[in-house]
Amino acid sequence: MTTLRTVTVDGSPVRVMECGTGPAVLMLHGSGPGTTGSGAWATTAQALGTSWHLVAPDQAGFGRTPVPAGSAGGLRLWSEQAAGLMDALGVDHYAVVGHSMGGAVALAVAAARPRQVTRVVAVSTMGAPGAPLSADLDALWAAPAGPVGARDMLSRLVHDQALVTDSAVDARAAAMRAGAAAYASLFPPPRARWVDDLTLSRQTLAAVRVPVLLVHGAEDRITPLEKAARPLLDHLADVRLHVLDSCGHVPAIEHPHEFRQLLSDFLRQDRPR
Repeated sequence: MTTLRTVTVDGSPVRVMECGTGPAVLMLHGSGPGTTGSGAWATTAQALGTSWHLVAPDQAGFGRTPVPAGSAGGLRLWSEQAAGLMDALGVDHYAVVGHSMGGAVALAVAAARPRQVTRVVAVSTMGAPGAPLSADLDALWAAPAGPVGARDMLSRLVHDQALVTDSAVDARAAAMRAGAAAYASLFPPPRARWVDDLTLSRQTLAAVRVPVLLVHGAEDRITPLEKAARPLLDHLADVRLHVLDSCGHVPAIEHPHEFRQLLSDFLRQDRPR
């Protein structure tokens, strides 16, 4: 059974999708306008079944989670709020799955909470030292709410343009409009500074001691493979990289069955034997 509820974390409301029972998995979405925890992960969660306790929040500035007063968003807020959410839920040990921006947040949480985080899956991740702001990420962060912005955004996210259907555009445009108020304060230009904010130091990456699975599309234009994923192989202690051919920025959409199998196989290693 899937539930949507609001949890108070450090005095601020956080909207959360939860489902399943068993080992806990915190699932962190990426940073495009209109992105929410349920929108990013509901299909994956449904396919994974009830074997895990999946927790997918709207991070601050997305969906129904506001940016706390006096904050401008950023890695510190998102990572502290993510860890604080699991504390508020009374979860002592958990894996973290993060997409894009959420991958950087996942790695930051793992570095900060070595006794709580058991493993990390970073998908199309940000966070690598030296990674630049790509033109496509710049455009994605700036995409205006509405069908034109939604179509342009989706066309940049996926390699297979057949996935940019009218129904997908309409759904994304509606999500962008619904989340516009919360998102408005995030990623103002010049936007390279937000990539810098999401870049993890070598010391932070060295502090990640748990197993890490990197999943990346070979044709990712938002966070290109050579700049975003491969450098992390030199900085993480226990890491493996799986590259999907004919895949852009969203493996969960473009290669759903293979992605879910990778995720399930990696997470299953946390299950009691």
